[in-house]
Amino acid sequence: MTDLAAPPTDATSDARPHVLRCVNPADGSQVAEYPVAGEDAVRAAVARARAAAPAWEALGPDGRERCLLRWAGYLVEHADELCDLVHAENGKPRDDAYLELVLALELIRWAAKNAGRELRPRRVRPGPLMANFAAHVEYRPLGVVGVIGPWNYPIYTPTGSGAFALAAGNTIVFKPSEFTTAIGVYWASAFAAANPELPDGVFGVVTGYGDTGAALCRADVDKIAFTGSTATGKKIMATCAEKLTPVLLECGGKDAFVVAEDADVQAAAQAAAWGGVGNSGQTCVGVERVYVVESVRDRFLSALRKELSGVRGSASADAAYGPMTMPSQVDVVRRHVADALEHGGTAVIGGLDSIRPPYIDPVVLVDTDESSLAVQEETFGPTLTVRTVRDVDEAVALANGTRYGLASTVFSREHGLEIARRLRAGATSVNAALGFAAIPALPFGGVGESGVGRIHGAEGLREFVRPHAIARQRFAIPGPSLSGFDRPAAMMRVVKKLMAKRHSA
Repeated sequence: MTDLAAPPTDATSDARPHVLRCVNPADGSQVAEYPVAGEDAVRAAVARARAAAPAWEALGPDGRERCLLRWAGYLVEHADELCDLVHAENGKPRDDAYLELVLALELIRWAAKNAGRELRPRRVRPGPLMANFAAHVEYRPLGVVGVIGPWNYPIYTPTGSGAFALAAGNTIVFKPSEFTTAIGVYWASAFAAANPELPDGVFGVVTGYGDTGAALCRADVDKIAFTGSTATGKKIMATCAEKLTPVLLECGGKDAFVVAEDADVQAAAQAAAWGGVGNSGQTCVGVERVYVVESVRDRFLSALRKELSGVRGSASADAAYGPMTMPSQVDVVRRHVADALEHGGTAVIGGLDSIRPPYIDPVVLVDTDESSLAVQEETFGPTLTVRTVRDVDEAVALANGTRYGLASTVFSREHGLEIARRLRAGATSVNAALGFAAIPALPFGGVGESGVGRIHGAEGLREFVRPHAIARQRFAIPGPSLSGFDRPAAMMRVVKKLMAKRHSA
């Protein structure tokens, strides 16, 4: 599906704006090229999805389950090919690419297996005033969902919205990131290859840059599910507001990591190292800020140094992580590290000389001022800030002192859940890093500027349906009715007495 042997090219020098060239971030060699979809092409893709929607919905939960599981089976059978593509276009080591695929497969399976149960019609109590009625809530697919995916986890993340939207009975039009378009096209094409009997349009894909994503927001979709930066999420929300198109936004984070006095310090250091530096730090729920109680601070830093000793980004087969996928992000990391050092921070691991594009070696900055960019803004690189705190109370206050609220981590042998419940975040992992991300039944999303809505779990399925309330009169009550113009005054007096008795304090 992609040309991995295409000749090298400079992606920034393409004089044909109608062509999107996919390149390897490690060396700039071309991976593939695709057309840039304009307004007309996007609307045509949405129209195909709209036409295919009745047939897809008519399959019912069981039929859709079979199609989704066939898709997962196809991805497993072609895992080597897909992982090679992820390595080539995203830069991720092949083993990491496979682990990302594993998470995506689990999401597909959970959505396929649970949509029927979680979205089945349910009865609700009508209450004494409407005792002669039966009341039901049924869930209808929205119709066509536009999915705009990110580049850092180009398989796992769009699966969390795409597979759940499909399982709920919607068709989708997917716009992958311009930095991982070949991966996105492969992901969508795999669904069609696994289900050749389905009509065209159940799972469509449009390729292009930001203008293509904006066109998808303006097209006649019934919802937009977006994963990416907060800044872009705000633009999408504003565009969708023109037609009151609902949005699901999974945006940036500045995730805190609390190390309590009773923490397993070695385990905490290992988790912080992997959670902060893995995937070159390009993880929305990755660790960025560590708050460690002073009594264990020195032991934690010593263990962290040991964990990151020899960890480097490279193109080698056994690399800990790969290059920065988006070249401009290197400048963001450089600016944040420089600002941290200017604000009193000390680099105990790495520093500005760790930035050697397209790779960045781990950087750990200690006791940087809380006002610095490295603490307040999403860095999205292999960096960590570590601040010493008096106690857990101070750690919680500082952890919550951000406009973001995506995820968090707590290490404490005895008080992990207690501390977790005090954190303002959409998800928290206790005594492990990113545990919530591997549990498909848990909802995933943030608060504040980290987004709106949830993917994954039952909550994720319900993001892609509209509840339909149905009240059915089972039998008529003889005599005058409250819902009529002929109700007698005596009836209202009885109702008022009943309400006074029912609701008296």
